[in-house]
Order: sequence, then C-alpha cells, then structure tokens
Amino acid sequence: MTAPDLPFPYDRAALKPRILHLGFGAFGRAHPMVYLHHGLSAQGGDWGVVAARLNSGVAELEALDAAERRYHVAEADGETTTLREIGVLCGTCHPARDGVEALPQLIATPQMAVILLTITEKGYCTKGGALDLDHPGIRADLAGGPPSTAIGVIVAGLAQRRAAGLGGLTILSCDNQPHNGALTRAAVLGFAEALDADLAQWIAAEVRFPSSMVDRIVPAMTEESHAVIREALGRDDPNAILCEPFRQWVIEEDFVGTPPPFAAGGALLVPDVRPFEEMKLRLLNGAHTTLAWLGQLKGHETVADCMGDSALRAVIRQLMLSEQAPTLTLPEEIGVEAYAEELLKRFENTRLKHRLAQIACDSSQKMPQRLFAPIAANLVAGRDWPVSALALAAWIKGLQDLPPIDDPRQADLRAAAQDSDPVTAVLSLPALVPADLLAHPDFLTEVRAAYAALHSGPTEANASILQKVQA
Repeated sequence: MTAPDLPFPYDRAALKPRILHLGFGAFGRAHPMVYLHHGLSAQGGDWGVVAARLNSGVAELEALDAAERRYHVAEADGETTTLREIGVLCGTCHPARDGVEALPQLIATPQMAVILLTITEKGYCTKGGALDLDHPGIRADLAGGPPSTAIGVIVAGLAQRRAAGLGGLTILSCDNQPHNGALTRAAVLGFAEALDADLAQWIAAEVRFPSSMVDRIVPAMTEESHAVIREALGRDDPNAILCEPFRQWVIEEDFVGTPPPFAAGGALLVPDVRPFEEMKLRLLNGAHTTLAWLGQLKGHETVADCMGDSALRAVIRQLMLSEQAPTLTLPEEIGVEAYAEELLKRFENTRLKHRLAQIACDSSQKMPQRLFAPIAANLVAGRDWPVSALALAAWIKGLQDLPPIDDPRQADLRAAAQDSDPVTAVLSLPALVPADLLAHPDFLTEVRAAYAALHSGPTEANASILQKVQA
C-alpha cells in the first residue's frame, strides 16, 4: 500500500473558481478531478473547481466542506492500493442550500471558464438527439420557474454572462454518450432558442462544446470499500472513493481560451474523439450492460463474479470481438484484440465490487449507443449478432424476474414485459428503438429466439450462443 501524497504539490490557496462541475459525484471525484490534480502538480495554476449538485447531494457537499474540500482516491488492484489526496476543490454549491440563483450567478462570474458535466444520460433531457421540449423539467424551466434541470441552469447562467458583457466559456461533457459535445450543444441551444433567439445566436458563436471520452471504473462505495481506505489511510475518510488504477480521457481540442491543465495530467487532446468514444461505448459499456442483465439472471452480483464464470466470460469476449469491434473504425494505434483482453482483465478486479444492479440502472437510456447502434450496423453488413440479441433478451427477462432497478421508463418497461409477446411489447415502446432498426425483419425475430433460449436457463443460453458464434 502507498501512503497519501503530502503535502499538496500545488498551492491550494491560489485556486480560484474557474471550473464548475455539475453533477459532482463518485466518478467526478475519481476521474476529471484526478487529471486536474496531476495537471496542477505538473505545472501549477489557479484552476480551482466548484463542486455542484442539483437535486440530492447536499449532505455529501457539506461533508466535503467539513473536510476543507479534501478527499482521497484509492486505486485498488490485486493486493495493491495507491492512495492519493485530492485538493482541487475550492467551493461547493447546491441550489437547495445556496439559493436557486447561486449556480447561474456562478456561471456568470468573470473567472469561470469551464463547466464540466457528469449528469448521466437522462440529465441532458434529450430525445432523438435534440432537446425534449415535452420533458416535465424542461417545460417547467421554460415556463419561467427557477431552473431545475442542468440545461436550464446552464442557459440561465449563460444569459447572465451575456447580459454582463462577458465572453463565452467551454461546456465539457464527461458522460457516456456518443458525440456528447454535439448532444450538449443541441440541448443548450434548443433551450435557448425556445427562450430567446438572440441568446441562442450568442451561445452558438461564443460557447464551445468539445466532446470527450472518459474511462475509469468507479463503483458505488460500500462498507468494504471504506474499510480498504481506512486500512490504507489509518483513519476514515467519508468522502473518499475507491476505483481501478486504469484511467483514460480523450478530449476534443475545442476550448474557449487556454484549457485547464488536463493534458498535463495525462488527458489526450485530439481533433476527433469519435473513434475513441465509439470504441469505449461499444466494447466496454456494451459489455457492462450485457453483463448487468445476463449476469444477474445467472445469480452473479458483481462484474468480477461474472469473469469467474468461464462461459459468460467467453460470451462477453465474443460480443466484443465478433459483434462490436467490426462496427468500429479504430485509431491506427489501437489493437482491438489487445484492448478487449485488457478490458476483460480490468473486469476481473475483485477489489472494486462493481455491482451489476448499479450498472443496470437507466438501461433504457444506455441501450441506443451500447447495443442498438452496433446491432443496426451488423444487420446492414449481414453479420450475426447473437450475443447482442441475448443481451436484449436478458434485459426483457430481467424486467420480469429481477427486483425493480432505477430507470426513467421503469413503469412502462415492466408493464410491457408482462405482455404475452414481451419482446415486441418492450422493444416497440415509443422512442426506445430507432424506427429503422425496429422495422428490420430480422430484428425482433433474433431477439425472440434469444428470449426463448433464456427460458431453458441462462447457462444453456450461453452455450447455444457460443455454438452459434463458433460454428
């Protein structure tokens, strides 16, 4: 085990509120803040962060304040734990505690330069790549109430910046969505256009929305996780996070002014993020979603448990290499087989206790980029996709047999799963599966066949899938 870094290798007193992190949670602590920590350590600077939440999380922010906004990140693998104290936070903000105008006013301060987003897929309030104007939160924000959505808060802050004669800033999404920068831009501009066409024109000209690909496995904290940190640190740190050693951040080089020192902290700035984000979304996240549902049906609790199931591990490897990888155009320096093997090795990390039920949350928001898009590509190319079909079948079976899991469409999904033809009922729900994919004559047929195989038991379904792939 490694002791924490002491003292801080940068001057915390010099930090100013230049970055606002909306949706600050476990992943934010363990990923972008770690890059900033290393960047400041390498070259110094005044890039401080205000950690903000919109809904729950007041107690978590107050706990950070009580600890002088210092916390530890423990990177655990095998028997090794590396502990690092992070000190990049210079403030916290929550509208329930600080007032509904606090966040927009903070966005409108002259020194504010970057808004980081880790608000999950549903936090963007989009549908079909555009702002969902029928979303209840968006409707309420546009009606003139205090902004309650991340998009409403951002636009309110940008309006105040414009009114104050300030320039634009950079809004950087760190969520697992394809083209997340373009999606964020569409949501923000869609809201602004519905509110004020002149404001929308100003945002389009002055604000930048780079895409990024983020990768680090950061499970929800458990008592066992806290015990690992307690042993390494010699005391409790209720704000600490346990994660894997691996981390990756690829950012589109499109900032207003000089970017924070993310690159000095190890991030890769590139002209085009798309090859990296599609690789990660399909190979890692697609595998995670498949494991989340099929693994639970087999009685497993964590990703590492699934890797101890040789048949399931083989199915996931087939998913990555035979179904997901052929849909990608990868950077020349990336060897897809080596990347897949590295992912499987990361999945074996027993220290993380990455719960399948946590990964399964919000699956209706994750399926389009993780499974529907590669399935559509395979259908066009005439390639088989049996593991992907099994993943969708396991999702539908899980909606019937497993305890409810958080999902914005939970009621509709579980009701449809009780239909006499649950595959058609679930996959035909409005705005779930892309229309072209749903209309393909082989789509529902393949998923129904996989669903039928699951009735013989998940283990038998694994075997039949492997036989089909290897035939």
